[in-house]
Amino acid sequence: MIRSVLPLLLLLCSVSLSAQLSRNWLAGQYDTAVLRRSLQPAALAHEFPAYADRARWESITPVYRERLIREGESRLDYKWQVVPASVYLEYGRSGNRYIQEDLYNENITALKQLAFAELAEGKGRFLPQLIDGAWAVCEISSWSISASINLQKKGGSLPDITEPVIELGAGITANAMAWVYYHFKDAFNKTNPLIARRIKQEIERRILVPYYTRNDLWWMALDGRQRMVNNWNIWLNYNVLTCLLLVEDDPGKQLTGIYKTMRSADQFINYYKEDGACEEGPAYWSHAGGMLYNYLSMLRTATGGAVDLFDKPLVKNIAAYIGKAYIAGNWFLNYADAAAQLHTDPGMVYAFGKATGDASLQQFGAYLAQQAQWENKVPVETLFAGVRNLFAAKEILTITAQPSLPEAVWLNNTGIAVARDLAGSSKGFYFSALAGHNAESHNHNDVGTCVVFYDGQPILIDVGNETYNAQTFGPRRYAIWTMRSAYHNVPLINGVEQHEGQRYAARAVAFSHDQKGAKFSLDIAAAYPDSAAVREWTRSYQLKKQQSFTITDKYNLEKNNGQTALHFMTSAAVRSLRDGVLELQSGPVVLQLQYDPRLLQPTVETVPVKDKLLLKSWPPEIRRIVFRLRSTKLSGSHQLVLRKVS
Repeated sequence: MIRSVLPLLLLLCSVSLSAQLSRNWLAGQYDTAVLRRSLQPAALAHEFPAYADRARWESITPVYRERLIREGESRLDYKWQVVPASVYLEYGRSGNRYIQEDLYNENITALKQLAFAELAEGKGRFLPQLIDGAWAVCEISSWSISASINLQKKGGSLPDITEPVIELGAGITANAMAWVYYHFKDAFNKTNPLIARRIKQEIERRILVPYYTRNDLWWMALDGRQRMVNNWNIWLNYNVLTCLLLVEDDPGKQLTGIYKTMRSADQFINYYKEDGACEEGPAYWSHAGGMLYNYLSMLRTATGGAVDLFDKPLVKNIAAYIGKAYIAGNWFLNYADAAAQLHTDPGMVYAFGKATGDASLQQFGAYLAQQAQWENKVPVETLFAGVRNLFAAKEILTITAQPSLPEAVWLNNTGIAVARDLAGSSKGFYFSALAGHNAESHNHNDVGTCVVFYDGQPILIDVGNETYNAQTFGPRRYAIWTMRSAYHNVPLINGVEQHEGQRYAARAVAFSHDQKGAKFSLDIAAAYPDSAAVREWTRSYQLKKQQSFTITDKYNLEKNNGQTALHFMTSAAVRSLRDGVLELQSGPVVLQLQYDPRLLQPTVETVPVKDKLLLKSWPPEIRRIVFRLRSTKLSGSHQLVLRKVS
């Protein structure tokens, strides 16, 4: 779906990548001779049965078949949408990208639903409308979304049909069209051979030829420059690999193209930190780590297992990250651009766990499938994942299901700590804290922030990000309130917020845990610009199991202008019980936040939530608790303690 496209971070300037390793596990370990000997694209039919394999398609669960057919029937009279110039121009006028994307998405959704309906039923009833849909998509001037048109040499506004842009929207569309070609080419040929030929020509023109001939696309990371490498790289290489395996019929071009995807995907793997954490946030795991799974699994299948990286510790860590980021219910740890409540594809979680031999991740995938009521429906948002899920559902629903609730996690390369009161339980305290720096992919200025839950209820929160618009990835990103440190759980020092950039980073980071609890500490002074006039600010978080959660600050300032305050974001209801005690209520959970009124003066501000994306996680009003420091001294310390009300 194009709605899930997560656009280019325009702030991706060259950065110091001292942590980047030259692993080069794909093109560096496997050469073209290995590919030539082992490549067998027809092997994909075992995992992804073609339309003509009616025995396999008739074996899917009847309730799934009935649902897919009903969804396809709802599209039999669908009017295929034209994408006019005005919807592209609107992005330049207002920054609203969804006017174009929503219209475009209707076509891709209808195409997918008709394809699944015909795969499930197999009687040809949906083929005429599916042909119209595929032809309509071929007729659209550009498969790129309005937010990414500016990647073309003539800049943004309207697509230049002489320069197709390979970006996420085009990649997702090409992927869907490649699977339609794979399943229905022979059926289309019975109507007219020009239909399948047109699909092939458009995939070649818009995707394959530019991929063969260009190395300057930033996400490829093949131009010799050091740069941030994010989800675009592996997501688009997966889409290109799909087109190469399903559509390209020239063996030489296919071999050369696949090897190029391996060279490019190596850059994604090289960039990833050894702890496997997705620095873009857990919402991006499906588009970064998850797309790595899609890419590697297709490559492994198409080479008969000759190219296989699933035994690498890094790949295992990338897979396991999504379980480590899980809190409770639908809540996930949402640093960077990520919603606090997610619905991750259970099939992807399970499949990645199975590929890496991670039994706990497989059980987590089964748990997510149960939570998503897979006995009645299975996610089929894309043709690739939908087919995988339809044929894996029985297996997933029969294994032991367990949520991923580790007692403690330390992702030392990314600087993410997690600890909870009870291993395997969402009861009691859960906390996480973040170190790192303020130049990570999809960065928020939030070095030293924390997240706290109790009995699975949010107490201190990371708000997340609003719906993307032109400002989100432009030079005014940090004017957006959700990106600012003032709306994270970190201090305002001498009236100054944290600053974006790699130099604005944590120092002296430490995490420890034992049977009694856990402690995380760091010096966040360097995350602030010189105008904050702070020499040292050590923030510590301490969990005493089944007792309390304590926040401690020790600071040393160059000046104290009386404008220093502690900020904490919460979705809980807040009221003052008395001097020194605030009450926070989140659902049935009631906690007391204790502080020294001689040192700290609290106020509670209401923050309206109007954005539709944020409203999926939070109520229409959240709160910012502000503790102003009363002291005018240059150094000092204070504590805040959260306790459960007996």
